[in-house]
Amino acid sequence: MKNQRIKVGLFGVGLDTYWAQFEGLLDNLKKYQQQIKSRIEDFEVEVIDGGMVDNPVKARDAATLFRTSDIEILFLYVSTYALSSTILPVVQKAKVPVIILNLQPVAALDYAKFNNLNDRGKMTGVWLEHCQACSVPEFASVLNRAGIGYQLVTGYLQQEEVWTDIASWLEAARVAAAMRNNRMGILGHYYGGMLDVYTDVTRQSAVFGTHFEILEMCELKKYRDEVTDTEIAAKIEEFNTAFDVVAECEQGEIERAAQTSVALDRLVKHHQLGSMAYYYEGESGNDYENIVTSVIAGNTLLTGKNIPVAGECEVKNAQAMKIMAEFGAGGSFSEFYLMDFNDDVVMMGHDGPAHFAIAQDQVKLVPLPIYHGKPGKGLSIQMTVKQGDITLLSVVEGKDEVFLLVAEGQSVAGPILEIGNTNSRYRFAIGAKRFMDEWSKQGPAHHCAIGLGHIAHKIEKLGNLIGVKVIKIG
Repeated sequence: MKNQRIKVGLFGVGLDTYWAQFEGLLDNLKKYQQQIKSRIEDFEVEVIDGGMVDNPVKARDAATLFRTSDIEILFLYVSTYALSSTILPVVQKAKVPVIILNLQPVAALDYAKFNNLNDRGKMTGVWLEHCQACSVPEFASVLNRAGIGYQLVTGYLQQEEVWTDIASWLEAARVAAAMRNNRMGILGHYYGGMLDVYTDVTRQSAVFGTHFEILEMCELKKYRDEVTDTEIAAKIEEFNTAFDVVAECEQGEIERAAQTSVALDRLVKHHQLGSMAYYYEGESGNDYENIVTSVIAGNTLLTGKNIPVAGECEVKNAQAMKIMAEFGAGGSFSEFYLMDFNDDVVMMGHDGPAHFAIAQDQVKLVPLPIYHGKPGKGLSIQMTVKQGDITLLSVVEGKDEVFLLVAEGQSVAGPILEIGNTNSRYRFAIGAKRFMDEWSKQGPAHHCAIGLGHIAHKIEKLGNLIGVKVIKIG
């Protein structure tokens, strides 16, 4: 799915008393603010510019602008010393996360050049052009006492670390907006007895803003019954492009999976779904069993298109997969398989659906004579996650709160279980045993989402923006 373009607020703060005292100061500060605006716009967001706020009247105007512009996040650029009474009305009314940009024009003054100006008035003006840090403790004091959260980005304008940090905040804000605007389908019911999987969807809506659409199997059956031979042929062609369809797959099973995949596409399109959780059993031999035993290939295609689908009706894990997908990391459905104490790795995987875009090699579509713990037989996915840095994410529903549980590790080479499932070998800096203990003690469900890269710092920012705790293991 296409990344959502979000609106972000930006305003600079200064003190209007200075402008008449120090020639050129305001113009220079505005130039720095324009540089910041241009760099932020490079991240494909719409910047709502509140200009230079240097007195209480302008503060009220900026507050109204941001409040009415539906911004996701607000950047406060400290251009020089400014009064805290100038910034408080803005952030109070905006009611969005605030990032204070404590950014000097340069890493350090040229002290010799500065002291050779031999004009204390001019020297004071140059100092004020570089005294961003002066206001930061004052702003922090007032925001703390007002009970308003904020974060700091400290550095200088050309420092790449600064822009990496700002980019992560923007990405986290976009993911927060995507989660809030997401429509998740719930098809079927929970896997009976998996108490860890059961969730409070009201709480999930309250935390993430997600809309939950309760879906009916009979609707999926209706779409499936309407599928044409031409559509089945086109879907089989898509299978052959996305998957390595092994020779053992029976043509009848491929066609059955293709027909169901077309129906799933229609279900997703009709309800404008951005993710889904599903499970169903039913009586042996019924139409719904025929559908549910042929969904893995189609659900894997959807997941690979960043419409993640979680089996066993694991709503929380569909949320985790969606977060990973929106960060561009993938997000594949996984559970703990076994531990290899000789190689100090944990093996994880599932019988599908998988995120084929993060596979080490082309994903295999293989036949399974039996789905372990589930009815029927059919086609499944066999793949290994790409070797290199990975991040695990679980949306945890604890005793009193929903929180995010994250860990970083590596997907490493080695033997896997060739049982027609996704499975990979993961190594963690703290070792397999300690990782397993510390992860489990946080009380997640037995599923988690796996994505590429080390993105815990981005997930921590997301947690900050939506007001949920993030616990990192290791």
